[in-house]
Amino acid sequence: MGKTKLVINNNGSIKIDGEFEIVAANGTVYGLEGRTTLGLCRCGLSANKPFCDGSHRNGFEHESVAFNLPPMKTK
Repeated sequence: MGKTKLVINNNGSIKIDGEFEIVAANGTVYGLEGRTTLGLCRCGLSANKPFCDGSHRNGFEHESVAFNLPPMKTK
């Protein structure tokens, strides 16, 4: 399996591209019908959560700027 890529779009969704599965908190797997690219909602406005339906347009602003996380703490 190759890398899965997540792109944090400015003012919009998280685009996921690659081989992946999405699982609900109760363990149920979402049926993605063979999709290898889709958008995940991050604005909370989608009627189709966790998937993006474009509801963020004109109502969600966030400029995506990459940064490095601090090193993981050792136990």
